Amino acid sequence: MTDYVTRAGLQVYPALADLLETQVLPVLGRDVDAFWQGFASLLADMAPRNRALLAKRDELQAQIDAWHKGRAGQPHDAGAYRAFLEQIGYLVPEPAPFEIGTQDVDAEIATMAGPQLVVPILNARFLLNAANARWGSLY
Repeated sequence: MTDYVTRAGLQVYPALADLLETQVLPVLGRDVDAFWQGFASLLADMAPRNRALLAKRDELQAQIDAWHKGRAGQPHDAGAYRAFLEQIGYLVPEPAPFEIGTQDVDAEIATMAGPQLVVPILNARFLLNAANARWGSLY
């Protein structure tokens, strides 16, 4: 069982805490305690919204599962399925045309189109695949 370290009331994997506190935050000129306090505050602020979104996802998935179970053995009706997804709010109308600005966005994201992948860094294969997807082959 992994022992965690406590930072601002959060239980943190020791290797992650060490990486942030010794290699990342000092290079960025950020105060370690201020980071952990801010991160804990962010998590506390966003946790209720995240729980609500997860509950909505579970609700939608239950409705979709019930729809499919209720039609087991029947041919697929794409129109009825689309209407059902719209009715439950899974599909919403397409919005009017809009533009997204890149002011105050990191230049790499603002100027270089490409996937922004989040992968576990302890899995070298996943990490290499993500890097290759973002910047092209590293070979």
